[in-house]
Amino acid sequence: MSGGGLAGDALAGLWASPPSLPARWFYDERGSRLFDEITRLPEYYPTRRETEILRAHAAEIARLAAAETVVELGAGMSTKTRILLDACAARHFVPVDVSGVVLAEAAAAIARDYPHTTVEPVVADFAEPPSFPGRSGARLVLFLGGTIGNFDDAQRATFLARQRAALAPGDHFLLGADLVKAPSRLLAAYDDSVGVTAEFNRNLIEVLRATLDAEGLYVDDFQHAVRWDPERHRIEMWLRARRDVTARFHALGRDWKLPAGDGMLTEISVKFRVPDLHAELVTAGFAPVRTWTDAAGDFSLTLARAH
Repeated sequence: MSGGGLAGDALAGLWASPPSLPARWFYDERGSRLFDEITRLPEYYPTRRETEILRAHAAEIARLAAAETVVELGAGMSTKTRILLDACAARHFVPVDVSGVVLAEAAAAIARDYPHTTVEPVVADFAEPPSFPGRSGARLVLFLGGTIGNFDDAQRATFLARQRAALAPGDHFLLGADLVKAPSRLLAAYDDSVGVTAEFNRNLIEVLRATLDAEGLYVDDFQHAVRWDPERHRIEMWLRARRDVTARFHALGRDWKLPAGDGMLTEISVKFRVPDLHAELVTAGFAPVRTWTDAAGDFSLTLARAH
């Protein structure tokens, strides 16, 4: 995990009002494993719904994309990706993730189970401008799990434009997006009954403490909190201070204070309507090819072509 990248985001976000950090910093080794556990919780529907779509339509996705190289942004354990690798003829797989330990473990497992596929793991932050390997026009970039919802409107526009700029005409982009639904279901998905999501959220404090050499920063001083913003149709995860927090970030040379009851915004998760998502892809320079949803209409996968 990049201390330099986190340092820049911390300087830009922790002293803002309200304090905030990009959600990508959840995913150190422990955070990645906690999120893998979250995906198996009964309340957390997105992974099951996206897996349902992939199982039903992987062959069609593979046929339409006709990819030689598959790149996965924010790959994690690449569990769902195996469904696509089974269906397509690609012999080059490039998983990209910020957590080098988890990435190496997952890449080794893929290489073992797919001996005819060249696996080329890349430790990188997918929010940075990308450079994709493989033959132009024969690449498929995956951005699964609804992670696109972690960007606000301006960040999404920048992210999608960067992906398009790194691709050539004929390359494809497969985007997983969670859809608007009853707030009660959304809130339950981000505040599970056994507290795994709370541990996942609070682990960000450990990431900050360890990576930026923070003194006076303790996990137990923060409480997991979730709210639904109906105007921006997004879930927000917060860490609220249980007491007055005063910390020294030695790596930054700065002190940070958070009064009791105040919060740090740690994640947004925007929920989409398909026509709006298509419009954003078109603005970025993609042509939507097809969108699939699960039987319940909870989640979507959209295949778009760079033109």
